[in-house]
Amino acid sequence: MDGELPVGALLREWRHRRKLSQLDLALEAEVSTRHISFVETGRTIPSRSMVLHLAEHLNVPLRDRNRLLTAAGHAPEFRRREWDDPALERAREAVARVLRLHQPYPALLEPPVNMMRLGLHPKGFAPRLGNPEQVRAFLLPRL
Repeated sequence: MDGELPVGALLREWRHRRKLSQLDLALEAEVSTRHISFVETGRTIPSRSMVLHLAEHLNVPLRDRNRLLTAAGHAPEFRRREWDDPALERAREAVARVLRLHQPYPALLEPPVNMMRLGLHPKGFAPRLGNPEQVRAFLLPRL
């Protein structure tokens, strides 16, 4: 998304990303389709609260909500922090724990990953299966 685009174009892009029609968004956000249309076409500039309201219903990430606010002529609201910011220490620990607990799953393995070996190996996914015999019977003929 380009920061140079007007707020209406940015909101339209987010609406398309979420595969919503103007009517879908209007119903979800409890505003008129006419207002959505006017915002998207630039016929009206949304208030700060309307930008945040629509962004919430479009599940726009916070950093992109700042972009929407700026495009509408409002000040950014959400502070951006660097990953090594001391205030994010607990978040870094949580992410590290999640990654540790996902080992040895394929999302963390070096490519190329042999999915058959990973799925059937005793140190892979196999011990976590409730029905290993059925899984093997399904996978082995496809080998």
